[in-house]
Parts: sequence; structure tokens; C-alpha cells
Amino acid sequence: MRRLQGPSIAIRLSSQMEAHRLTRGVASAASEPASHAAARRGLDLLGATTLLVLLSPLLFVLAVAIRLNSRGPAFFRQRRVGRDGREFTVLKFRSMRVDADPRGHREYVTALIQGERCDGGRENLYKLAVDDRVTTVGRWIRRWSLDELPQLLNVVGGDMALVGPRPAIPYEVAEYPTWYLQRFAVKPGLTGLWQVSGRSERTYEEMVRLDIEYTQTRTLLGDLSILAKTPWVVVGRKGAE
Repeated sequence: MRRLQGPSIAIRLSSQMEAHRLTRGVASAASEPASHAAARRGLDLLGATTLLVLLSPLLFVLAVAIRLNSRGPAFFRQRRVGRDGREFTVLKFRSMRVDADPRGHREYVTALIQGERCDGGRENLYKLAVDDRVTTVGRWIRRWSLDELPQLLNVVGGDMALVGPRPAIPYEVAEYPTWYLQRFAVKPGLTGLWQVSGRSERTYEEMVRLDIEYTQTRTLLGDLSILAKTPWVVVGRKGAE
């Protein structure tokens, strides 16, 4: 397995994708008509700003609850890898203690990527079932995916879309085999094909395959379908644990 290490993930991703001709997804995204791209961006802006306004009372309550429950800020910032391998800062509600050690999660995700069995210790594909780093409020907001809501600001800012692959952590990308890089052909999303397809019931490789399938076949109608399914998946907690 090839590791992508160093200060510039974007440069390495670009050279690896070109060298191995893994450009089908990139070509598909780049060839999208300008009118479709504009419509998609318009949908992202309209949807994200509308949700931010409608959910602002809930966002305020969650921020206060997080601050009262444990020491530290209400929001958590983390570097993620987006379209074409460009890094950006993702915004989430903080669900862990401020002194949480990321090494356990890093080892866990590395094992998932390498195909090792980790089912017995996970809450879903990315979250450990037994994790003492998580606060009381944090466990509750994770259960209902409320910790993801601040990413609406990332959508407004243009680093993310409403629909797309899950934004990967740099240390995940360092473990990727080359063909995984196709998932960076489009912007990462707040929700996506994997999320509405039984997320915890999938292996890491199956998640990547769904992400790549999305990059190669996405349509506005398909995005609307995923958006329509997402609330029911969250409320029903389908594939959430």
C-alpha cells in the first residue's frame, strides 16, 4: 500500500492520479456543463443558508449545552482533504474532551483501511463504540448526527457541498491505495450516497466504492434524492450503529 506523506497532499494526489490514469472521475466532474455546476452551487447556497436560519435556535442550544457539559469551546476544527486533494478546515460541534488523544482513532481507521476486522469495537464505520474521549452531550449529538450541522458553514464557504463524499482526514489519505484517490474528484459533502446506503453496514472499501460511484454518476436529480433520504436515515438511525 502506497502512503501519501508530506506537506502537500494536493500535489501528490494530482501526480498519483495522472501517473496511474485514475482520471475518470475527475474528467466526469470537469466536463459537467457550466449551467449544471452553477445550479449545483446555487442549490448548495440556498439549502445551506436556509438550514442555518431555520436551525439557528437549535444550533444555539447545542452550543450552550456543549459549553456547560465540559471545558472547552463549542466548536471543533479539524483539517480535512477536499476536492483535488486540497486541505481545508472543517467545522463541527465538539463531542470530545479538549485533551482527547487522536492516536486511538488513527490506529482504528488505519486498520479499517487495511481491511482488518474492527466491527466489535465500533459504533459506526468511523466512531468507536467504547470511547472515553466522548462527552455526555457529545455522545447524544453524535447519535443524531447533530455534530455535523456546523459543516453547513463549510458549504456556504465553498469547501464542501450538501452532497458528496465524506471529507477525509489527512492521516487516512496517507494510507490510501492509489485507486481510492478518485473520490477527490468532487467536493466532499455533508451527506452522500454512502450515508444513505447503510453507513455502518459497509466496509471502508465499500464506502470508497460508493463515493467513486457518486463522482462518476452524479446528477442534480440524484443529489435531490440523497437529500430527501437523509432526514429519514438520521431519524430512523438506519445504519447508524
